Amino acid sequence: MAGERSGEVERVRAAAGAAGLLDGGRALVAMLSGGRDSVCLLDVAIALRGAGAVRALHVNYGLREAADADERHCASLCAELGVELSVVRAGQAPGKEQGNLQAWARELRYDAAERLARELDEDVGDADPRAGRTDTPIATGHTASDQVETILYRLAASPGRRALLGMAVVESRLVRPLLAITREQTAAYCEARGLAWREDASNEDERFARARVRTRLVPALREIHPAAESNVLRTARLLGEEAELLDQLVELELEGGDGASIELARLDRLPPALARLVVISLAERTAGTYVPQAGERVAELLALGARGGRSELHLGRFAAAVIDEGVLSVRRLAPGESSQRLGTPPDGD
Repeated sequence: MAGERSGEVERVRAAAGAAGLLDGGRALVAMLSGGRDSVCLLDVAIALRGAGAVRALHVNYGLREAADADERHCASLCAELGVELSVVRAGQAPGKEQGNLQAWARELRYDAAERLARELDEDVGDADPRAGRTDTPIATGHTASDQVETILYRLAASPGRRALLGMAVVESRLVRPLLAITREQTAAYCEARGLAWREDASNEDERFARARVRTRLVPALREIHPAAESNVLRTARLLGEEAELLDQLVELELEGGDGASIELARLDRLPPALARLVVISLAERTAGTYVPQAGERVAELLALGARGGRSELHLGRFAAAVIDEGVLSVRRLAPGESSQRLGTPPDGD
């Protein structure tokens, strides 16, 4: 039995370390909610990097009666593991009319993690000026189980191939070392290591769409086929590889210019799917965020270009297409600018 527990620990550590995301050297921020996944992440990070290179971050949102108990548990765990813990306590949570509660919590924790990572960047530079600034990674405990739920939720909530790609293993500072590990495996790891965790009842609260995916949709898919979850993950991996190829094709189309524009005549000659991807790429480079709906405006852009002169068209989010003398580029919209067509051709038509 002890051998089985030891084997589970080694399997999880090997899977988490396979991508090199938890290699020693730099400091690391490990986001710690107190749940099984984040507890597993913290212990694995310590095993692979050493306690001195890991800083845990816990955000107390103050939304549940158990919130303070969760914080105390995290403090006790970090003391036991020899890791420094930073705690951020939230202010007043937004009411229903002020937006999505989960979105508020997500923004709060990632902002806190970014601030802490920047502080650690500065600490490295101050301690050894020769080292300069580093990019301290921020690790989350997202698992393969979370990946399946994310893909299914995005598939229902947003169009486009990106919905099927799921969460990236690396996204700027953010790293997700446990994406190849299931929720059941993180629980088995914690049990084998004798690490207690806290259960968050809101994870099963069906008022939230993500919880309904977890409690209703995923079990229904298992009933259809026992390998449903692994098939979803395999599909996402295959699409990810194909997406890399598509991105290369987009880059080739934009190489002919300055990388930030394309002649409309060239855009018109492209296969429709590639034309959509080129417009989406231009929009997202400028907006700095996802603008998948930009690809739906290709026909309108070509029609505007046929009129000649200069005109603008909103592409979604913060991106506006600029058509000037047969060339398409994109500018970032300032807050409050119209979400309709911006500007008119020189003839006032």
